[in-house]
Amino acid sequence: MDSVVGAKTDVGLKRDHNEDYFCAAPELGLYVVCDGMGGRNAGEVASRLAVDVIQRHIREAGENASLAMVGPYDAGFSPQTNRLASALRLANQVVNGAARSQAGQAGMGTTVVSALITGPMLSVAHIGDSRLYLIRGGGIQPLTEDHSLVAEQVRRGLLTEEEAERSPQKNIVTRALGVEATVAVALDEWPLEPGDAVLLCSDGLTRGVKPDDILQVVRGGMTPQAAADRLVELANAAGGEDNTTVVLIALRGGRPAGFWRRIWG
Repeated sequence: MDSVVGAKTDVGLKRDHNEDYFCAAPELGLYVVCDGMGGRNAGEVASRLAVDVIQRHIREAGENASLAMVGPYDAGFSPQTNRLASALRLANQVVNGAARSQAGQAGMGTTVVSALITGPMLSVAHIGDSRLYLIRGGGIQPLTEDHSLVAEQVRRGLLTEEEAERSPQKNIVTRALGVEATVAVALDEWPLEPGDAVLLCSDGLTRGVKPDDILQVVRGGMTPQAAADRLVELANAAGGEDNTTVVLIALRGGRPAGFWRRIWG
């Protein structure tokens, strides 16, 4: 399925450096957003290292179908989704090893949300509170659930969504890549349709920009790059308290050019 990609990362208005890092590799069908954490510049190291390892593993798997998987194989998912999970587990090992071997990087880690698009199949793997949305027609649907303290409290009925947004604990993640020797990777798969859009983002976007506002921008007639730029602008207009990264993939296979122009301007 043919695609057009827009991507943007920005330091925001309150931080002095950017700990987000991303990959948009249409030739691999791979898209990744990481939001690093840790002392000094360790978060930046963790996010960059994780993205590099994930991308290399997927590339090597494409060149060598017998490349060993890292971690267990889940028969409930396709080989592509299992390969994406393998890439995240390998990245966890590498980041955790770097954190333990370098005193200045002790405790570093990163959230990660990743997508692997193989034909009409979307494979999703994530850890932490960076998100992936599927935009189809006039609707927007999250395909990930945050691994965060307030999200767990909302799922248990202890907080409302509004209370979670105001909570001083909203930045506490319950799962991150690289912090422990092993980590559970959340997986999902979805069939894609022409005209769909897939959005990966760090929490710098979702803290200040509501899903309905995201939908309005993505379906507002701009190119994917212009839409990505606009979403970052909205995050900064809402306060820009964190780094913001957006990767937007627009699917257009199987539709005539006139239809695509109407959808994406």
